[in-house]
Formats: sequence, structure tokens, C-alpha cells
Amino acid sequence: MKAAPYLPAFTAPTRHTNAAQALAQVQLIYSQQIAHLRDCMQRYVAGETLPGRVRACYPFVRIHTSTVARAILETPDISLLSYGFVAGPGHYETTLTRPELYANYYLEQFSLLLQNHSVALEVGTSSQPIPVHFSFAERDHIEGSLSAERRMLMRDAFDLPDLAAMDDGIANGTYEARPGEPQPLALFTAARVDYSLQRLRHYTGTSPDWFQNFVLFTNYQFYIDEFVRLGHEEMRRPDSPYVAFVEPGNVVTRRTGLPAEAADAFGLAPPRLPQMPGYHLLRADRRGITMVNIGVGPANAKNITDHVAVLRPHAWLMLGHCAGLRSSQQLGDYVLAHGYVREDHVLDEELPLWVPIPALAEIQMALQQAVEDVTHLQGPELKRIMRTGTVASTDNRNWELLPANQPQRRFSQSRAVALDMESATIAANGFRFRVPYGTLLCVSDKPLHGEIKLPGMADHFYRERVDQHLRIGIRALELLRSQGSSQLHSRKLRSFSEVAFQ
Repeated sequence: MKAAPYLPAFTAPTRHTNAAQALAQVQLIYSQQIAHLRDCMQRYVAGETLPGRVRACYPFVRIHTSTVARAILETPDISLLSYGFVAGPGHYETTLTRPELYANYYLEQFSLLLQNHSVALEVGTSSQPIPVHFSFAERDHIEGSLSAERRMLMRDAFDLPDLAAMDDGIANGTYEARPGEPQPLALFTAARVDYSLQRLRHYTGTSPDWFQNFVLFTNYQFYIDEFVRLGHEEMRRPDSPYVAFVEPGNVVTRRTGLPAEAADAFGLAPPRLPQMPGYHLLRADRRGITMVNIGVGPANAKNITDHVAVLRPHAWLMLGHCAGLRSSQQLGDYVLAHGYVREDHVLDEELPLWVPIPALAEIQMALQQAVEDVTHLQGPELKRIMRTGTVASTDNRNWELLPANQPQRRFSQSRAVALDMESATIAANGFRFRVPYGTLLCVSDKPLHGEIKLPGMADHFYRERVDQHLRIGIRALELLRSQGSSQLHSRKLRSFSEVAFQ
């Protein structure tokens, strides 16, 4: 006979018409459930026999509405939002995790639901188990002291990650609730969020707590080196809007005049950089800038954006190098992508190729304005160094060597002006996950026209352009930040029957 699960004390569901009170109840339930898991894990490591299979579950938030009407007459500005409301009458629900990390995000989503629908939020404990691995605190490694046999027996004592509860059917638009089940409120379940938070820590070498709401991706360490220099430069400015700079290993540098915080003491530079090192220029409101070196290739681009997406950033931009495909382009020219040819293949199953990836006006305008602001060029002079056009992304690094000019013909037919390996993936995953996206590339070679990268030429190019290109990207994010998130999140990214959470 199967033993009953060993659960923490039950907390009955509660109803709330105040967003802050609903959030407080989520925090209470989550802390109780996590405390139960951590206590049981410590006892298990100590060799104790537990009274049953340990189980703790995520908190949920639920809403029920019986009408398609929304309360937009009293608050007309809400009607302009692309999120914050359910699609129609029915029950809607999602599980929640890490409410201390997502406090401001949850508070905004709860507030908008209450404003839009004028019905109470229900908060309670779901039936979705919290995998024990997702309960460990930032510096907990207690499972490492277990014997191999004891570690194997954890499967009998605890819930482990269940990939069936973590797929991206909601984001992909393929999820269909079974009869009687509530519709989803958010793109990601709590387990899916926790999985990605763990992956971000592994790949970037930094805690997900440091990630900011505006993200730059690059495929070259040169950009990271310059970002590190600018980050430390900001920390020496007492009037900087940024309060800290964080590097892999959670090494924190505080702005001049600000005291160190307790967590800073645990930062330690790693002996080698992680696979996709992350760097964070922090603002107190989390609207600073995170930069990640994703390395080369669409697989890396998909991997990192799959995980960053759960943090619900306000925008991500790709800054990198590309092959210029037009004879009129010069090395060092910029390409502002307004369309993508997707020959990267890594998202073909999740996002069919017939789905267009549109340019987003807010992003395009910010990037062009940033180029003007940094280069001090306008009109014909600006057009001389920057071309707006289609970018092709391929998963074949040596596409030039394919026979019979097959890729060249396709790229010419598509009117592509540049080619790289990551931009279409980052844009397509932004579209898929409803994260505003954009691409500004810099021409570093022209293989179709006999200008290939040579060591001396490359070194000169990097010295001349990396600083300027990075400053353009940072300026674009500053412009987007000044618009406010309600203006930034485009309704172009929302489907017919969309989840309520941003």
C-alpha cells in the first residue's frame, strides 16, 4: 500500500481584493512549503528515516470571471495595455514561485487583474509538487555529502523535477486545458520558472536575483570586456543611476559611497568563466542592464533566451557581428534588422517558419535614435553607416563553402543585407515569449566580396567599433526605459486568447 505523503500543515485558500495582501499570502504559503522541504532534506542528509514521502506544493493564484466586460471605463489607460486581463469568462489559474524575487512583478499582475475585472483573487496551495532541488537556498549544497546509494534513494523520499510539468505548450500556443481544468494565467508554470532559474545560475555564473529588466546579448567577449570597463567606470561615479555591478561568481562592486551588503561577502571569481557569462549593471528598481556573452551559434541563443524569458524582461537586444552581403557596405557599418530569414532551425518545432517575426516600432525607433545620439550623425550621413534590412541567420558557420552558391541565391532572393548565426533565434524567441526584441549588428567581414576576417584587420576593427556599438546598445535601452514598460510591451506579440500575466 502506498504511504501517504508527508505534507506541511494545510493552509486554506483565501480571497483578496487587495494586491499586496494577495502577494503576502503567496509569500506565506511559499515560505511554509519551502521550510518543510528544507527541514526534511536536512533530516534526510543526517540519516533520519522520514515518516513518509515528502511533499510540498507551489502556491497558486486563481481568478473567476463571468463576463467578457472589463473595467476600462473607470480606468481607460488600462485598455491600452497588452496584458493584465483574461480573454473571457471562466476560471484562470497559475502556480507561483520565488515570490521574493518576483514580488514587484506579481504585485503588478495582481493589481491589473483586480482593476480590470473587479473580482477577488483566490490564493491557495496547489497540487503541483515543488521538486526538492528547487528548494535549496542560494549557497546550499547539502546533497553533496550524501553517499551514492543515499542519493539514489532520494527518488523514494522526495519529488524530483518532472519535465512533463515544464513544457512550453502555453507559450507555443499549443496548450489545451482538459475539461474542467482552469485556463492558464501565465506563460510559465512555477516548476518551469524554477528550472530556468537553476539553468541561469549554471550558464551565466550569477544568481538570477541579479538579472535586470533590460538585457543585451552579444556573441563576442570584446563587448563584455568593454561592458566591464563601463560598469566599473559607473561605480566610480557617486551620481551614477546604477548602484552596483555584478560579475560571474556573484562578485559585487558597489557604487562609490554605498556600503557593502551581507551577500557581497560570498562573491568569488570563478577559476574559469562559465559557458555564457553574465554581467549586471544594477539599478535599485531592477531596470538596469544585464549583458550575456552567449557565444556562437543558434543553439546557445535559444538556450539562454529560453531561460531569461522566465524573468519577464522588458526588452532584449542582440549586439554582434555579421557578414555584410552588399557590395556597398563597409566594415564597421551597422545593420538594423527589420526582418529575419530563419535558417537557424533550432525553433522550427516550437515556432513554425510560416510565422512572421515582425519588427517592433518602439525598438526600431530607439535603436535608430541611439545610433544618432552616439555617432552624432543624421540624414544621409547616418544612412551611409547604417542600413535597415533583413538579416539572415544560419546554423552553418561555413555556409560560404556550400556548392553551387545555394545559400547566396536564397539570401539574395530574400533581400538580406547581413548574415549571422544568432539574431533570428533571439528575435524569434522574443516573439514566442512576448519579450520585446531588436537587433543591431556591425559588419565585420564581407565574404561574398573577398573581404574576410584577417587577424590584423579584426584587431583594428574591434578597437574602432566595439566601444561605440556597445554605447549605442546601452543608449537604446535607456531610451526604452524612459518610455515606461506599459508603452514598450507591444500588442503585436499577443495572441487571440492570451494569458493575463505580462
